[in-house]
Amino acid sequence: MTQVLTFKIEYLDGGPVSLMPCIDGVTLADLVEAFERANGYMDPAGGYGGIVPAYFNLGPLTSYFMGREGPIEGDEAGEIYTLFCECGEAGCWPLIAHVQSDDQIVTWNAFAQPHRPKRDYSGFGPFEFARSEYDEALAIAASFDVE
Repeated sequence: MTQVLTFKIEYLDGGPVSLMPCIDGVTLADLVEAFERANGYMDPAGGYGGIVPAYFNLGPLTSYFMGREGPIEGDEAGEIYTLFCECGEAGCWPLIAHVQSDDQIVTWNAFAQPHRPKRDYSGFGPFEFARSEYDEALAIAASFDVE
């Protein structure tokens, strides 16, 4: 069974757009914070915010969220930031995932917190989305003024 991806759109202090991924109506920040707390990752748990495209050159959002832009931390294809830090910066406290897709399904898996490499996120996700619904969510997110 697939999940539904949407984006909660917020303007930071009247400035740039923040895109918070939501899975089945729950923010990804809330989902990962609950996972971290349940697994004893309290140094800290949470602290994530939405993606702020104006603060980091992601490339076109529809391409970025398909994992088609260059890797952001390592050298693995399909690597994306799914969350930035709550301060809005990408490198401060991000959550990384890998995107895999075909004509029917888009999957986010292999989550990681690069500042805490010993954390094991193998029990978080994978999240699978119907490709047509995923493409629609990306088109809506990309339609907001992100510069």
